[in-house]
Amino acid sequence: MTLATTARYTAYIGIDWADRKHDFCLQVAGGDTQESGVLEHTPEAIERWATTLHKRFGGPIAVCLETTKGPLVNALLRYEFFALFPVHAATLAGYRKAFSPSGAKDDPSDARIALDLLLRHPERLQALRPQSSSMRMLTTLVEERRQVGDAIVRITNRLGSVLKLYYPQVLDWFEHRNTIIFCDFLTRWPTVMHARRARATTLQAFFHAHRCARKGLVAERIESIRSSTPLTEDPAIIRPAQLTMQTLVAQLRVLIEAIDDFDEEIAGISKEVPDYELFASLPGAGHIQAPRLLVAFGEDRDRFIDAAQVQCYAGIAPVIERSGNRCWIHWRFACSTFLRQTFVEWAGSTVTRSAWAGVFYRQQRSKGASHGVAIRALAFKWIRILYKMWKTRQPYNEATYLDALRRHGSPLVVPAG
Repeated sequence: MTLATTARYTAYIGIDWADRKHDFCLQVAGGDTQESGVLEHTPEAIERWATTLHKRFGGPIAVCLETTKGPLVNALLRYEFFALFPVHAATLAGYRKAFSPSGAKDDPSDARIALDLLLRHPERLQALRPQSSSMRMLTTLVEERRQVGDAIVRITNRLGSVLKLYYPQVLDWFEHRNTIIFCDFLTRWPTVMHARRARATTLQAFFHAHRCARKGLVAERIESIRSSTPLTEDPAIIRPAQLTMQTLVAQLRVLIEAIDDFDEEIAGISKEVPDYELFASLPGAGHIQAPRLLVAFGEDRDRFIDAAQVQCYAGIAPVIERSGNRCWIHWRFACSTFLRQTFVEWAGSTVTRSAWAGVFYRQQRSKGASHGVAIRALAFKWIRILYKMWKTRQPYNEATYLDALRRHGSPLVVPAG
């Protein structure tokens, strides 16, 4: 862990980044005079600015900014003489509020505040340490894949609402809507009347071509199609809904194919990261969750002091507030939603794949906890195991862990014998 206090820097810079320009405030090491300026967000301007600073101060130069990733971070990481110290937006906002109770905000003043935080509280900041190219690529891939998955959910939900206006039967004919077979069916038979006019042999050939060979299921679908009745025959409803449906299906098809491309790329990159097999050994991880869990911990084993830090960083640990005689617990807001989703979704999949996890979940529910609370509690417990596994580089073994639980008389397992 590299803190701002562990090295001497030739200059200190606070930056308030934006889309087209970045305000910065600079102070020379050992001096008390500050310089302010504006950096245009172009590769050429950043190159000139960085080169000028290096000729003037040499290195290293400490830079405090309100982000851990993005175009500016990518650009500054090219230069070895910059040491980047990211600060959370909430931290900077709180620091600003301490000196501006009115809530006034300005980009140049935010740059000065970032510089002041870097100079006065360096022990609170940790230097950004870039991971390997494979890990950084994997991080971006799993995050973008999640974005594509969320887009599929949004489109399928809207598609379902549109189909309910004029073609609700098709929603019963297909269990899953985020599939190519669903898209192809709607493209070929966009209304109930189109589907009813199709020959039974044509429908059979369609389902067989899409690897749906269960005779009972195919026959049931065909019978339902032949006996279906239009919900409405009003062209003022059908035609606009049909065009909307076709637009959504076209988008859905592209996204489904994109998911396959992402999965293929993630599978290839994951094999280049040494720790991948550690997380692939986990129950329920699979080809989707294992890379996400790997990204959550990363390669730097000095990144987290203990499991509790991981629990807080991922937003799994709740926040406790006390004031006088009052004490209350609430949801942690300042965290990565993606990481929280990663741990919660994977923990939920272990309920049926891990003996002790299933027992723990049922115990939580029997105490009155909701499904969400029980799964978050399970994720909280799992992170302790994952942290130890990650630090020691030892793959998870269910039998070994169950034996340890038995030795300690844990209520999560039935004593042997």
